[in-house]
Amino acid sequence: MPEGSRTWLWRGVLALFVTFALLLLYALWLMGPTGKEAMVRIPRGARGVEVARVLEEAGLLRSAYLFAAYLRFSGRERRLVPGVYRLQGDGAFRLARALTGGEKPLAVTLTFPEGQRAVDYAERLSQAGLDGEGFLRLAQDPGALKPPYVEAKGLEGYLFPATYTFDLLATPEEVVRAMLRRFEAELTPPVRRLLEERNLSVHAWVTLASIVQVEAGSEAEMPKIAGVFLNRLERGMPLQADPTVAYALGKSLPELSRRAGDFAVDSPYNTYRYRGLPPGPIANPGRAALLAVLNPVRTDEKGRPYLYFFHAKGRLFLNADFEGHLKDLARHRYSSP
Repeated sequence: MPEGSRTWLWRGVLALFVTFALLLLYALWLMGPTGKEAMVRIPRGARGVEVARVLEEAGLLRSAYLFAAYLRFSGRERRLVPGVYRLQGDGAFRLARALTGGEKPLAVTLTFPEGQRAVDYAERLSQAGLDGEGFLRLAQDPGALKPPYVEAKGLEGYLFPATYTFDLLATPEEVVRAMLRRFEAELTPPVRRLLEERNLSVHAWVTLASIVQVEAGSEAEMPKIAGVFLNRLERGMPLQADPTVAYALGKSLPELSRRAGDFAVDSPYNTYRYRGLPPGPIANPGRAALLAVLNPVRTDEKGRPYLYFFHAKGRLFLNADFEGHLKDLARHRYSSP
């Protein structure tokens, strides 16, 4: 080969090598760190190209195309974990590891207090970034999610108050299912036996427990208040429970007003006007209230059934007769301090 031809050959090889090196460096730069930090949402069932686009739009990647190709050919596309992540733009390879099990998706831990309503729980979910409105719609009209023992239309009373941890992609269905599972954990064989012995349906049990929950000032009071209500139901007396009126009007207890005629509201939830239990629970009771209904304190030390109670001066006052009830009211609630 002539000297000139060899020179051109070497120059061509060198040019190809330099071109390849430059392309490689460019690809590494495209796949390299961006120095950005962002929170991203990886939807359930998202493909590699969709995930890559999300990362690129967040500034964590320079090339969605190269990242999607890497996910596909490395087999990581099949192992993507959906969720919400806070990620650093540390390069495509670290991002791929993070999204395929290297990091846990962000989650939120929420405590739902006893005695609150579905609407209160929905507000708490919305404040945490979850779909509170969707949760409330499902709680009011659960469709196929409704367990067979729920006799009311909605799930009020069965959204068990507890502390839950949800990932930030949790759907209303997942939240409701978690709460219903937790409620069903209370339906143990001993509880079912007690319900049968007390001739109580699950619906009646939860409905009464929800009233006890809101009426009681402490867990210690719950069995006694449950005893009063059970005695009144047994005798055909109206429950006359303020919380049921508050529920009928969509108010809280402190908002109730006799002057405004609240207690005359014509609602089946108004237990001053209608005897028996209201149509369904008025709040979501916790374990203590549920157990209080199954293990009530129904009589005083003389064996007389409790039929009346009221709160005053931080105490619960119980009576077996109306005369004693009026005397205690005059002495403890209406007397001057």
